[in-house]
Amino acid sequence: MIARKVRDIEYHLLPSSTRKTTDIVIERNGQVVVRPPVNYSLEQVDALVVSKRLWIYRNLAEWKDLNATAVTREWVNGETFLYLGGAYRLALISHQDKPLKLKEGRFCLSRELIETGGTAAARAAFENFYSEKGQQRFADRVAFFAPKVGVENPAIKVKDMGYRWASCGRSGTLNFHWKCMMAPPRIIDYITVHELCHFHHRNHSDAFWNEVDKVLPDWRGRKEWLRKRGAGLDI
Repeated sequence: MIARKVRDIEYHLLPSSTRKTTDIVIERNGQVVVRPPVNYSLEQVDALVVSKRLWIYRNLAEWKDLNATAVTREWVNGETFLYLGGAYRLALISHQDKPLKLKEGRFCLSRELIETGGTAAARAAFENFYSEKGQQRFADRVAFFAPKVGVENPAIKVKDMGYRWASCGRSGTLNFHWKCMMAPPRIIDYITVHELCHFHHRNHSDAFWNEVDKVLPDWRGRKEWLRKRGAGLDI
């Protein structure tokens, strides 16, 4: 990925694809990412970005508005945390045998853990919880959707993906961000199908979206939910 700037637009250039059109995306962290067609020169890519500058300005402004609503969470009794689309209140529990449990409709966090390890330890406990549950959930959903998409069951990893929700690795492994486990099941299914379809098309061409549409005809609504609500999936 190469960082570039043309006029007042900073963007990251990805390796060229075999498609005939340019893919311009505003990532979760607000980065403008551009994947040009094969054999495009840097000057041609810059010219393309300039020609799309109004679209980029508009979508960056929308991204800033959406992320202005991102929640800053605290680690106190009564704070809410998301899991599979539901909001669960936090309870600090003394002498708990595990760092974090989801029990009787509450997230129960070890009081000793946060007293000794602070916010970092509490965050790590949630990340571990979401990762463990995510491994189970995505294994199940991939096993369900893979035959429908027409691919063999790939390997799965749940980890911190930075600004990405998921990726389809060229080695055949599907990677999912642990934050996906905060989203409703229907959104998790969309992310799963999206990545499975990348085994057929490594881009976001019309052919790719046609593959998604075969399995999830209502994918547009799910995609829009993630675009608008994704900023709130955080701890």
